[in-house]
Amino acid sequence: MTLKLVSRSQWGARAYRTPNGATPYGRARRGVKLHYLGTPYSDRAHDKCDDYVRQIQAQHMDGNGWSDIGYSFVVCTHGYVYEGRGLKRRNSANGNTSLNDQDYAVLLLVGSSGLTKPTDAQLDGARDAIEYCRKSGPAGTWIGGHRDGYATSCPGDAVYAWAKAGAPRPKTAAPSKPAPEEDNMPSAKEIAAAVMEYQIDDPRTTGTKYVPVKSVLWWAGADSAQANAKVESLEKQVKHLTELVNRLLAANTQG
Repeated sequence: MTLKLVSRSQWGARAYRTPNGATPYGRARRGVKLHYLGTPYSDRAHDKCDDYVRQIQAQHMDGNGWSDIGYSFVVCTHGYVYEGRGLKRRNSANGNTSLNDQDYAVLLLVGSSGLTKPTDAQLDGARDAIEYCRKSGPAGTWIGGHRDGYATSCPGDAVYAWAKAGAPRPKTAAPSKPAPEEDNMPSAKEIAAAVMEYQIDDPRTTGTKYVPVKSVLWWAGADSAQANAKVESLEKQVKHLTELVNRLLAANTQG
């Protein structure tokens, strides 16, 4: 996947307060902690996601009195990764100064009710954010949730289970093979059956009685003398059988 990073200027972030908002990490990051909102959340069209990220920033700065949005990154349900405090500035979401300095903080826009399970696109985006933190942070390979080391239900059971499984990318269903065109052509077995059931003049009579070929063959085997005497009669039917078989074979090989 390609990281769909939305910079602070692109989502309309307010300037962070200094000096606290400019505090860099004091040590290498162990890994990434995942978060959820902890409040009801409803999915929305992607063009409304930046409004919601600005709302989170406003709550953190104006309600909590923090110097900026608390998270390093925010991932919407459409898989876009919004830059919060980013890779270099210490987050304020993991519970205390030591925990904030230990790991990055990545928020998935899912709630405690309403939308509680991340979408596949969101999981892909969160995985992109994790890999971005590892490659460019840098961060170690540890992945966990806010509840690791801090008394909280965050990031919710669904996101936490995904984190503890190693934050795998969602499995993509294999493309379905197009249904084969309906084949109405008879098989070789069907051709043979049709020939055996083909009605011919009964060589044992002089009337107009018709019987299946298989009956005549059985009779011929039972009384070869009479069969030989009626060969001429059977030969009259060969032409019709040959034409039938040729038509069936031609139909079976078309396409």
